[in-house]
Amino acid sequence: GCEIGEGTILLPGAVVLNGSKVGRNCWLGPNVVIYHDVQIGDHVIIHGGAVIGADGFGFAVGDGEIIKIPQVGKVLIEDHVEIGANVTIDRATMGSTVIRKGVKLDNLIQIGHNVEVGENTVMAAQTGIAGSTKVGKNCMFGGQVGIAGHIKIANGTKIGAQAGILGEVK
Repeated sequence: GCEIGEGTILLPGAVVLNGSKVGRNCWLGPNVVIYHDVQIGDHVIIHGGAVIGADGFGFAVGDGEIIKIPQVGKVLIEDHVEIGANVTIDRATMGSTVIRKGVKLDNLIQIGHNVEVGENTVMAAQTGIAGSTKVGKNCMFGGQVGIAGHIKIANGTKIGAQAGILGEVK
């Protein structure tokens, strides 16, 4: 129930689940997991151990218990994206988590549910972006940057290593 484009290579242990589409001339490294209903464009490189489309961190607290909120959205990765080893990109609660054309993600990055990363943005290792944040195009993030949820980061923003961003960047 999935589609794999012409010229795409899946290395040992790579898994593509039902309803997902991987474009042409992609490369999925060892032990990459593509969950259901993920759309990947052409010429995408995904290094070993990356997990695309797992549930986002969606929970509600009610009457003393923690209740899981179903994560029924999708992940869309556009063309010419490179995703480093052990990166995780969560599926959206509803709608889509989106990685735009030309984005480059280093190793060990966490992209939360419903995040949108703009074209040609680059992020260094151990960056974490909380849910529903919108990152503009042509941004550059140093290592270990932490971004709070539900904010906007303007086009062309440059953020130094180990910075924490708690509010909108205009």
